[in-house]
Amino acid sequence: MKLIFLGAPGAGKGTQAEFVCKELSIPAISTGAIIRAALKNQTELGKKAESYMKSGALVPDEVVIEIIKERLSEDDCKNGFLLDGFPRTVVQAEALEGMGIEIDRVVNIVLGDDVIIDRLTNRRVCEGCGATYHLISLPSKDNVHCDKCGKKLILRKDDEPETVVNRLKIYHEQTQPLEDFYAKKNKLINIDGKRELKAVTADILAALKG
Repeated sequence: MKLIFLGAPGAGKGTQAEFVCKELSIPAISTGAIIRAALKNQTELGKKAESYMKSGALVPDEVVIEIIKERLSEDDCKNGFLLDGFPRTVVQAEALEGMGIEIDRVVNIVLGDDVIIDRLTNRRVCEGCGATYHLISLPSKDNVHCDKCGKKLILRKDDEPETVVNRLKIYHEQTQPLEDFYAKKNKLINIDGKRELKAVTADILAALKG
């Protein structure tokens, strides 16, 4: 099965993808991970991406698309895959179709902006072991230090209120149009992401198998 996961920052796509891929025995493909691997292995496409990143510029669509195309041609993708983080725009979605790749389902994890802002701005990460907490729903014993290693909990730059609002703005402008794009093709599945992880995962798997 060939899948795409959509959802705003903080919707929990990565965690859901991990469970779904394990259940369906398909690889989870993250754009960021692919680019990092291409950089590490110094592939031709990796070198192209690196030249943009070193100058502080965004990696252009054509380079990202070629990197994705290269990854999807590998043997572990023959029986399907789950794309997380690609496509981010309608242009990228059209390029995916241009590769001759037929996506089976697009899972859209739906959350209101208020829920996302709460999730991210109250998230804290241990600067030592990387454990994740939430000041309200999953606090450490003192909300200052990690229960596992005792190191200080920090608010990541990506989770600062101003950054979160900007990330959501970009998502609504650039990525949310993909919902209509795939809905018109009868491939979009909307999943309520406000509930517990197990309930959301169960809904996703039921929808995919239904």
